Parts: sequence; structure tokens; C-alpha cells
Amino acid sequence: MSITDVISLLSGVALFLFGMSLMGDGLKHVSGNKLEPILFKLSSTPLKGILLGTGVTAVIQSSSATSVMVVGFVNSEMMKIRQAIYVILGAILGTSITGWVVCLSYINGTSGLSSLLSTATLTGIVAVAGIILRMFSKNPMHKHIGDIMMGFAILMFGMSTMSGSVSSLGEQPWFTSLLVSLTNPLLGMLIGLLFCALLQSASAAVGIIQALSVTGAVALSNALPLLMGISIGAAFPVLLSALGAKVNGRRTAFSYLVCNFMGVMVFASIFYILDAVFEFYFMNTVMSPVTIAIVNTIFRLIILLILAPFTDVIEAVVVRLIPDKKKPDTPGLNLEERFINHPALAIEQSRQAISQMSEQAETAVGAAMSLITQFQQAGLDKVYQLEANGDVFEDELGDYLMKLTSRELTDQQSRYASVYLHSLSDLERISDHARNIAENAAEIHDKHLAFSDAALQELSVMEGAINEILQTTMKAFRTEDAELAKHVEPLEEVIDDLSDEMKMRHVDRLQRGQCTIANGFVFNDLITNFERISDHCSNIAVAIIEMHAEHIAGHEYLERVKDKRLPDFERLYESYREKYTIDSGSIGDRT
Repeated sequence: MSITDVISLLSGVALFLFGMSLMGDGLKHVSGNKLEPILFKLSSTPLKGILLGTGVTAVIQSSSATSVMVVGFVNSEMMKIRQAIYVILGAILGTSITGWVVCLSYINGTSGLSSLLSTATLTGIVAVAGIILRMFSKNPMHKHIGDIMMGFAILMFGMSTMSGSVSSLGEQPWFTSLLVSLTNPLLGMLIGLLFCALLQSASAAVGIIQALSVTGAVALSNALPLLMGISIGAAFPVLLSALGAKVNGRRTAFSYLVCNFMGVMVFASIFYILDAVFEFYFMNTVMSPVTIAIVNTIFRLIILLILAPFTDVIEAVVVRLIPDKKKPDTPGLNLEERFINHPALAIEQSRQAISQMSEQAETAVGAAMSLITQFQQAGLDKVYQLEANGDVFEDELGDYLMKLTSRELTDQQSRYASVYLHSLSDLERISDHARNIAENAAEIHDKHLAFSDAALQELSVMEGAINEILQTTMKAFRTEDAELAKHVEPLEEVIDDLSDEMKMRHVDRLQRGQCTIANGFVFNDLITNFERISDHCSNIAVAIIEMHAEHIAGHEYLERVKDKRLPDFERLYESYREKYTIDSGSIGDRT
């Protein structure tokens, strides 16, 4: 084998890897960035997890890539370790599909229909079609289809290049001697492991074995140990991806190694013991690219069947190997940086995080209002902690969304990112006003202030309205319910009216000597904070409506419902006005 052959082999490997990556990326784009969310949302049962792991890996042509995504899911607490293991088992099987694609590069013919189906003809047709779509089509979907076709053609050409560079090896004595040494299972597995770790791709490593098989010198006894070693070596890219991950993320990455290692060891032990007893005659069978693809698929399917009933054991092993480290409690925000390159996942993760932030803001306001009449230091500390958490959410999620917006997003993804960015500041400000209310309550307690019965009744009415607008807004936000969001603006206007009326009543009480100046300052602060909370709820509701009605801007919506007093708005306004009327003493239902 000359230096030219070596260079040709390396160039073939490079083309193979590039073609596989280009084809996988194209397939992901054509799927509309739906593969990742499907993998996350539909892996709730063992069978679904295994099937999805197999299917997604078959599409993106990499078990490592699938497993790296799963590590991200677990690291960001979007998925449990047990679910991840099922997906990993499916990925172990799914990566064998590439071997079948590679088999297409060995279709040859000299005449008739067989010549039309030859590798050269097939590769040429696909490459020409792909470059035409890529260069001349203005439709992004057509361009991605062109990427798939070009990736496939490059993969085929790389495979042909590898095969041509090693075709003369079958006549080389040193190569035959090397293959004989590989009949030692442990040595073969070690070489396969190192080979795959170097290439960072199990599919490429198997592809090279398929290329070597065209020499006619590779038997099953040589190929099987290499395939087993490649299976273990595929874990190295996943382990590298988990550097810097949290404990459960590292456990998930390590479970990929544990699955492959345990599966290979059990399979090898049973297979070679049976071989020693029965002396399998087929071990000397000369392999071809097709038979290697068959053996690789059967071997990985057996591993899946062996390990599937023992996922709880695998989970226990990785938990024992990577124990928890006790750390002080910190606000729970787990944003996975790996998902920035997968916008659909990043949007879903952001949705979960901002939903958590909205729940905490709502809780903070409720806890703060309860302190006005029943002050407790523990309650004040809780509000302070929730407000601090809101600051963390705003800073970290804001930075994350800004990074995401620099990526190529669909129109829908851009709208979601925009709404989340705008709502972040409103949610954080709601938490700030909750803190202000809690501090007002602390002042009432520390200074032994006491409101009149009329003032307390008015505050009760206002609290009822604030509770309802908060719950309506947060539910509409978390469920993306634009119709429910339309209930917010009428109630916000009722709260504005309540605020003005309460301030006038307070001035009247001051003039009649029924209220002190000290009480008045705190009372006005409370009213102002309540009214500001309703304003931020209005902003969030308008953002939801704007997101679902692309042609309507936020200011246009407010102009239509307020200035023109649309019938639906008027009906809701009157309903809320009747429900939260001070004169009647009604405090509304605290839903």
C-alpha cells in the first residue's frame, strides 16, 4: 500500500464524514426542527423511547449526536435518566442504518438496468440534482433537500474512494497476518475501540471495515471483534460532551458507555463460550459490505434485547459510579447551552423556564399580600427569595434568548423568542412590586399601624382584582391562550379605576381625620404597587395576543379595545366593574 493509497484512504474518510454530516443536517432542517422536540416529548414509555432513539439516529446518522441531545435533556432537567437510557438503547441500534446506506456504494453493473443503478451513475445523478436545488432554488426547503442529496453523493464518493484505496490490501502478506491476529477477541475489540475513538464516528469506522471487506480477506472472526470494539468506542464523543455538565448530565453520558460496554461483554461472553463448545463453522465466512451491515445490525439488536429489561440496573450503576455532591441550594434555572444549536429545543426549554418564573412571580405577590394582615418574618423572607430568583431568571434567560436570536430561526420561533424576551422584564418587575408590598407590610407591622375598616375593605376589593388578573394572565401565558388573554385588559382598566377611587377616598378620610399621614403613605404605596402589577399583566397579555395575531401590533390592539370600546371589551369591563365595586362591599371571588 503506497503513500498515495494512504492519502486516498484518508481523503475518502474525510469525504465520508463530511457527507454524513451534511446529509444529517439537511434531514434535520427538512423535518422543520421537529426531531428534537419529538424526541423530548414522546419518549415517555420504554417502547417509545427505544423506537424514537432508533428513528432519530437513523435520520441524523449518528448515535453520538442523539445521545448528546439526550444528555442535554437530562442536564436541563427536561428528561429523567431512565427515559434517556431507553433512547440511548434505540440509538445503539439506529446507528447501524448507515451501514445499509453504505451498501448502495457497492452496486455495480456493466449493461442494461444494472448499469443505470451502478454507484457511479446513482452518485452522479443525485449530485447533479442536489447542486441544482442548492444553487438555483430560492425555497429554503428545496435548498435543504439539495443538501441531503449532495451529502448522500459525497458519502457515496467517499466510500468508493476508501474502497479503491484499500483494494490491493488483500494481496499483501502483512495485511493477512494482521487480520489473523484480530481473531483474538480482546485484541480486536481494543483496536476497534481505539479506531472509533480516533474517528469520533462509529458509522465511519464500520464504513472502513466495509471498505476493507472488498479485499476478500476479512472473515467474520476478524470483523466481529472490531464491530464490538467500535460499539464501545462510540461512547467517547458523548463522554466529551458531558464535560462541565451537572451530575445527572454526566450520569446520562456515562450510561451510554455502560450500555455499550455491558452489552458487548455479555454478548461476547455468551457468543465465544458457545463458539468454544460448538465451534461455529460460519466464523470463517468471508465478509462483504452487505454481510457486515447484517452482522452489525443483528449484533446491536441483540445488545438492545439483552439490556432493555435491565435499565433500572444501568441507572443504579451510573448513580453509584457518579454520586451526588452536596451543594448549597441555589435558584433552579437549568439552561442547556447545547440546545442553542437546536432552536426548537432551546425555545421549549425557554418556555419551561419562563413558565417557572411566572409561577414564582404569582406566588410572590400572593405571599406579599397575605403579610398585610398577617405578618410573619418567614413570609417576608420567602418574598425576598422569590424576588431574588426573578432577578436570576431575567439575567440568565435573557442572555440565553439573546444568544438564540443570533441563530437561524423560523418565523414562529422568532415570535416566541421575542415574546419571552419582552415578558421577562414584566415578570421580574411583578416580583419587584411583590417585594415592595412585603416591605410595606413589614412597615405596618414594625410601626404598629392600623388601617380603618373602610381602608381594609377597599384593600380587600383590590387584592381580589389583583389575584384574578394575575391568575388569568399567568394561565394565558403558560397555555398560550390568546382568548383568555383578552380578559386581562378590561380587568386592568377596572383596577386603574379602583386605584383612582381608592386614592380619592383616602384623601377624604384624611380630611375628616379618619386616617393619619403615616398610614396614608403606606396605603398609597400599596395602591401604586397593585396598579403597577396590573400594568405588567396587561403588557404580558398583549404580547400573547400579538404572538397569535401576526398582523396586529400591540399598540393597535390597545387602541382598538380601549378607544373604540369594542362590544366584547365593554361586556367584560362591566362584568369586572360589577364584581369589584367598593360601595357594595363585594370583594369578588378569589379564584
